Amino acid sequence: MNRVIYADNAATTRVSKRVLDAMMPYFAENYGNASSIYSIGRNAKKALEDARERIAKVLGAEPSEIYFTSGGSESDNWAIRGTAERLGAKGKKHIVTSAFEHHAVLHVCEYLEKNGYEVTYVPVNANGIINPEDVRKAIRPDTALVTIMYANNEIGTIQPIGEIAKICHEAGVLFHTDAVQAIGNVPINVKEQDIDMLSLSGHKIHAQKGIGVLYVKKGILIPNLIFGGGQERGKRAGTENIPAIVGLAEAMEAAVENIPAKVEKVSKMRDRLIDGILKIPRTRLNGDREKRLCGNVNVSIEGIEGESLLLMLDMKGICASSGSACTSGSLDPSHVLLALGLKHEVAHGSLRLSISEENTDEEIDYILEVIPQIVEKLRAMSPLWEKIVKEEK
Repeated sequence: MNRVIYADNAATTRVSKRVLDAMMPYFAENYGNASSIYSIGRNAKKALEDARERIAKVLGAEPSEIYFTSGGSESDNWAIRGTAERLGAKGKKHIVTSAFEHHAVLHVCEYLEKNGYEVTYVPVNANGIINPEDVRKAIRPDTALVTIMYANNEIGTIQPIGEIAKICHEAGVLFHTDAVQAIGNVPINVKEQDIDMLSLSGHKIHAQKGIGVLYVKKGILIPNLIFGGGQERGKRAGTENIPAIVGLAEAMEAAVENIPAKVEKVSKMRDRLIDGILKIPRTRLNGDREKRLCGNVNVSIEGIEGESLLLMLDMKGICASSGSACTSGSLDPSHVLLALGLKHEVAHGSLRLSISEENTDEEIDYILEVIPQIVEKLRAMSPLWEKIVKEEK
């Protein structure tokens, strides 16, 4: 089909023209190495530090607290492993996280568990919200770090980050949040919210892939990630990717320019999608109806397989997902949906639509026209659906 409706913005986003235009001069004109002393090198250095200042301003941080990385996964790894390495040497070998974090967090925690650390996985309720009191109960005298995502990448639920940060600091424990999905969708100020470390990624907000940030509050020591030259104040060696860094600064400024207007526009389309899909029998919304990202729709449709649904949607020109794009090749049901208490067969039939301000009402109409037709066709072929119908009768 010639028609393509992109509804998988939680996986990645199109690089915007505004961002691309900002990046272009640093490919062929101001292409110097930021460590060089001649003019095009100095120009690159100026662009690097200007971008750092702009990004710090967006986050309510100081420029010296901003470290550039290759993306959210690297930032998560650096924050968690770095803190564990530093404080583990002082006897603090306990980490607190949640059961439905991104795998960039969960797999680091699994690695630490294999290397002498203990990890407590706090539960989430049926609506996908963490109870801050569960975090309080999980903290121990030997806790080094609490890491809780700001907004879930699959079901879009927004967590009470300010409350959790306060609990951590009352106990003298560092707090990190993976804010990859939250940036540009909710107002974030790391000082006001008392966040110690924060991860973000450019490709979720219309910048290119392969660029991200780790914010580290001044006074918090973090070990070097990469040894070599003196880049990133000696913490992460390697010649800086100036075009990507400049693009990220532009994307972040654009993302926060008018969050209320964006939320209002996108939420209306999201709610129409939710209401329309839930008219299909035996469907359910995953995650809290109100405390969720404005563009996130995650539903479970009984009697079908998510993979089949995605392939048939693709044939109709609709790009969607059945969970996290990072694990889309896995046959296992989503760990996020299992954490909500869903049965395996229900979790297998999940659909995530993540829309943005670039989507239109006409596209929402088309999606709502196509999905019921596909579900009906898949259920007609499904032994599982046949069993569900017989049990109902």
